[in-house]
Amino acid sequence: MVEGFDPDLALTEAATRFGTPSYVYFTDVIEARLAALRAAFAPWFAVSFAVKSNPNPALLGWMRDRLDYLDISSGGEFALSQQAGWEHARISFTGPAKREDELRPAIAAGLGELVIESLREARLANEIAAELGCVQPVLIRIAPDRVPKGFGDQMAGRPSPFGIDVEDAGDALPRIAAMPNLRIIGLHIYSGTQCLKPQAISENWRIFIATFGAICDDLDLSPEKLVFGSGLGIPYHPGETPLDLAEITDEIGPELDAFRAIPRFAKTRFVLELGRYLVAPAGYFVTRVVSVKQSRGTRIAICDGGLNANLAASGNFGMVIRRNYVMHRVAIVDAVDPPHEKHDISGPLCTSIDKLGSGVSLPQLEEGDLLAVHAAGAYGPTASPIHFISHPLPVEVLVTGGQLQDISQFRGD
Repeated sequence: MVEGFDPDLALTEAATRFGTPSYVYFTDVIEARLAALRAAFAPWFAVSFAVKSNPNPALLGWMRDRLDYLDISSGGEFALSQQAGWEHARISFTGPAKREDELRPAIAAGLGELVIESLREARLANEIAAELGCVQPVLIRIAPDRVPKGFGDQMAGRPSPFGIDVEDAGDALPRIAAMPNLRIIGLHIYSGTQCLKPQAISENWRIFIATFGAICDDLDLSPEKLVFGSGLGIPYHPGETPLDLAEITDEIGPELDAFRAIPRFAKTRFVLELGRYLVAPAGYFVTRVVSVKQSRGTRIAICDGGLNANLAASGNFGMVIRRNYVMHRVAIVDAVDPPHEKHDISGPLCTSIDKLGSGVSLPQLEEGDLLAVHAAGAYGPTASPIHFISHPLPVEVLVTGGQLQDISQFRGD
């Protein structure tokens, strides 16, 4: 977070001007996080943003001159990237179930790299490129045979829809290399995400380095690009500690230097792909307390936005054991230390799982108060069942240099 940063004035203004529930994104925070990433990893990596984490076109447009690449995962995200003004050549396209009607317009537009995740996809892309009279650059996504402990989600080391299993690469990659309308320019691995352990991230990248080296030797490939799925996590819950990027670079930096020193990788561009790490801490989910009740000894604050607008904070987006997100009562002027009490925080839906917090210690909430859920800049409205029970859709607000802009994707009136 930016030193001395206090979001409450902007959060209050956003709620007053644009309504709630809302997502408020602070570009100053993204700018600071990107600067820290560049400072830590610039000796090795360019940066690619995973659009799936936040596909808002206004935010993507703000990123256009600040980031090196975009990674999309659907035809819809490709359209959003075009709406945001991104050049086709700076876009890669991942995803395990790409369809012909998604691939054709992307390849026709001059997509930078298609990330191949299966032989089926390679054959389809080759046919489309042949019909269009072009040769499509591709990266081959590899699924390693293990992922170190410490990652919140593992996409390899077990049966997985993502990429080509490393043990099958020796058979599959020569077959892809023989397809005349595809050109292999590199490899891609994203095998784990949401890790807060520097040693685990370093160990994961060691696996990448070994895998990339072996496959490139086998194919006699001097790659243009190698994509490292970052796995960099962010703290969501009370007591979690943010990553120290210096711990990662101190441990893995010498090995990255040695890898780059291998002649076949001298001109390779290493790319760090991430999403959540860059944007999640820059966003807040703001919801207004509609009703407060006592029920069997528990104070319950019922809000205008719940899991329908923020599935992740409700604990229903891949969380095994539900834990509260960090949240606070929005207050421009407050006592130094107002008395706190425990609250359950519920949303407006007719289901018992619509709960944003259990036993959360907050200043006493009353009707009309605003509650801000932290780390909401990634996997927000587009990862939530926003149409469930047809409550008002969440607003999205961009705060740049103190100026607020309604950038809502879903209610543009």
